[in-house]
Amino acid sequence: MSVRLYVGNLPEDLTKQELETVFADAGEGVTAKIITDRKTGKCRGFGFVTVKSDEQADEVIEKYNGTTIKENAIKIEKALPRAKGEAEGAPAEGAAPASSTASGGKRKSNNTANANANNNKSRRSGAPESDSVQPDPRWAQDLEKLKQLLAAQTSNS
Repeated sequence: MSVRLYVGNLPEDLTKQELETVFADAGEGVTAKIITDRKTGKCRGFGFVTVKSDEQADEVIEKYNGTTIKENAIKIEKALPRAKGEAEGAPAEGAAPASSTASGGKRKSNNTANANANNNKSRRSGAPESDSVQPDPRWAQDLEKLKQLLAAQTSNS
């Protein structure tokens, strides 16, 4: 039985061949897939690696979780099974890692759940808790670029 592993925090300029090269010494039967944006063709920041068994999956997670690819530390965990009728590249429930399942069987990304919790707190207290809100590490570079652009625009005005 094959096991799908979610691989997150991938750089947007990563190719399938580069991802396969990273997992080349993981053993036989390991396949990799990058989820790309339909318009740009660039990596959306995550993909999947399929291995032959649970034992091999555990070995791959232990060996490669936190490995750096193009200055990004990747995150690997077992993926939940896809629901029937979902498109391969669609952001579906099966694309979420196992740890993002909320109580009650409904799936919600950790970032969405955290954002909702923080929004509820700020509504109650009247002030946002900016110290507790951390940006998603997958978007940290883009966020930094936006901050620099905003600072440049503000200083030019």
